[in-house]
Amino acid sequence: MNAPLSPPAALEASTPTAEEAIRSRRSVRAFLPTSVPDEILARILELGARAPSGSNIQPWQVAVLRGEPLAALTRELHALSLAGDPGREDYAYYPRQWREPYLGRRRKVGWDLYGTLGIAKRDIERMRQQHARNFLFFDAPVGLVFTIDRDLERGSWLDYGMFLQTIMIAARSFGLDTCPQAAFNTYGAVIARRLAIPDTQMVVCGMALGYADATAPENRLETERESLEGFVRFVDTLA
Repeated sequence: MNAPLSPPAALEASTPTAEEAIRSRRSVRAFLPTSVPDEILARILELGARAPSGSNIQPWQVAVLRGEPLAALTRELHALSLAGDPGREDYAYYPRQWREPYLGRRRKVGWDLYGTLGIAKRDIERMRQQHARNFLFFDAPVGLVFTIDRDLERGSWLDYGMFLQTIMIAARSFGLDTCPQAAFNTYGAVIARRLAIPDTQMVVCGMALGYADATAPENRLETERESLEGFVRFVDTLA
C-alpha cells in the first residue's frame, strides 16, 4: 500500500476568520490526490452538524467515499454520463422554464468556466466531457453523498442547505476546498443501489472535498455576485 501523501502547508496555517473562510470558498473542479486525514474529515462533519434545523430534527445523512468504493462508483457514473445516459432526477433542481436574470447568470458562469479551459462555444464534445467530470468528483480524494428522507418537507431542505454551507466553510478552516454537485441527483437510483440507500431516502447532492490543484486553470474561475443594491431592500416605512 502506498503511503498517504502529506497535506499541503495550508493545513498548518492559522485559522481564517469567518469572513475569510466565506470569501475564499469557491467551487473547485480539480483536486490534488493528497489524502484527507480521518480526524480532519471527522471534525469538518461534526462542525457541519452544528448547522441549525427546525426543532433540531437534523434531516441530513452522509455517505463518505474514499479509496476503492469511491473509485468504483465514479467509474460507473462517469461511464454512464459519457455514454449519454440521462438518468432520472428525483427532484427538479433547476426551474423548468428559465427566465432572466437567472438564465443570464447561468449562461455567464458556464461560458466563463469553459473559457478558462479553452472550450469553444460550439465544442459540444468537450463540454460533455467536462460535465462528466462531475461524476469523478473532479478527482477529489473524498466524495460525499448526501441523502434526505423522502417524507420531509421544504423546511428540511432549507435546513439541508445550511448544513452543506457549514461543511464547506468548515473545510476552508482546514485549508480544504469543496464543490457541491447537484449533478448526482441525476443518477440517484444507481447511487442508492450501490450504497445500499433505503427507498425511504433520496439523494440530495454530492460534494467533492480535498486540496485544490492550484495549477488547474478551472480553479482560477471567480464567479460574480450581485451588489447589495441588486437584492437588498432596506425598509424604512411600511405601506
